[in-house]
Amino acid sequence: MFVDLVILSVEAGKGGDGIVAFRREKYVPMGGPAGGSGGSGGDLIFIGEEGLSTLLELRYNKVLRSNPGEKGMSKCMHGRNADNAYINVPVGTTIYDNTTGLIIGDITENKQEVIVAKGGRGGRGNVQFATSRYPAPEICEKGEPGFRRNIRVELKILADVGLVGFPSVGKSTLISVVSKARPKIAEYHFTTIKPNLGVVGVGDKSFVMADLPGLIEGASQGSGLGHQFLRHIERTRVIVHVIDISGLEGRDPVEDFKIINNELSQYKYDLLKRPQVIALNKADLASSEENYQKFIKEVKGYEIVKVSAFTHEGIEDLLYKVLNVLEKAKQQSIYDDDNFENVVEYNFTKEESKFFVDLADDNVFEVRGEMVEKLLEMTDFTKDESVKRFARQLRGIGVDEELRKKGIVSGDVVRILNYEFDFID
Repeated sequence: MFVDLVILSVEAGKGGDGIVAFRREKYVPMGGPAGGSGGSGGDLIFIGEEGLSTLLELRYNKVLRSNPGEKGMSKCMHGRNADNAYINVPVGTTIYDNTTGLIIGDITENKQEVIVAKGGRGGRGNVQFATSRYPAPEICEKGEPGFRRNIRVELKILADVGLVGFPSVGKSTLISVVSKARPKIAEYHFTTIKPNLGVVGVGDKSFVMADLPGLIEGASQGSGLGHQFLRHIERTRVIVHVIDISGLEGRDPVEDFKIINNELSQYKYDLLKRPQVIALNKADLASSEENYQKFIKEVKGYEIVKVSAFTHEGIEDLLYKVLNVLEKAKQQSIYDDDNFENVVEYNFTKEESKFFVDLADDNVFEVRGEMVEKLLEMTDFTKDESVKRFARQLRGIGVDEELRKKGIVSGDVVRILNYEFDFID
């Protein structure tokens, strides 16, 4: 089964928890803190694999997770960092954040890696909190949660040349003649329901050709079957526009040419800007010559070749023309820098402390915000000193002050995620 679009959730590994421990050795009185920190959680990484041609395996894995880090140990021993989780995807895969629509990464090379979700850091053990004024702390942190998000994964096949045209104009027959591809061929429309790739040899050179499902008017707005596969010619450098020059189905070849080109121009990357070679197919039929003369009079500025995929007439001429255009064509950039997520720089700038306070319908004050929620998830509420530290952290970033502005009084309930606390002023 060919699958080229998958929406799923990803979650990187949680950092390992730090622990509270003390040295308890003979002849070592007051040994001091010895709780180690947890290891880092594993990253979730997508890696390009040339042997794959579909996203089928991802379709049945709606949630992808990497491993958590190992928790800290006594004797100041650090927990083991988790191994990264690698997900193999076909070359030509683009990964989007499904919430923002921004591109996380575009895999165009074999073994290229893209970090989709970063693992959380390990929580600190109590040895990290020891100071000269506080030599025996009973404070530790839980591991930082791994990064979570929903993503959209799209496969846009890598091909040098893409075949486009109305259904039943002979695209599948053409690619079966010029390559070893064996697509389904039948005398009815929409026999091609997935892209077919073939390697075409011309002399001592070769290129990859893609046969796409037939387009119809309105395809760029979602009509018909072919609109699902327009993305697969985004990366192509040359388009071969296949037209039924015989007109046996009652359509005008010139009008067909204009309709398909209009759909290509309206697609988001304006595919009409790509170099285009026109293949006037079914030239062996009796009605083709009159239509051919009309076509070359009305359509100018393109390489036009009269061919017959059935009798192989003009095929060699077509391939050499395509190769000549291909060698002059530039690689198209289908994404702008604004389409990509900003690269995260890890430095010592102060972390953003944005949060929101609202009074919920049940008269509970809800506090929301990434930093506040992260502090909560990294607090060990079984340790009194950790709870006090959490309260100081909230006070330090201004949560108490904001709650007072909202009208909170002693005894009111505050909710963060699924935890509820009594507010004491």
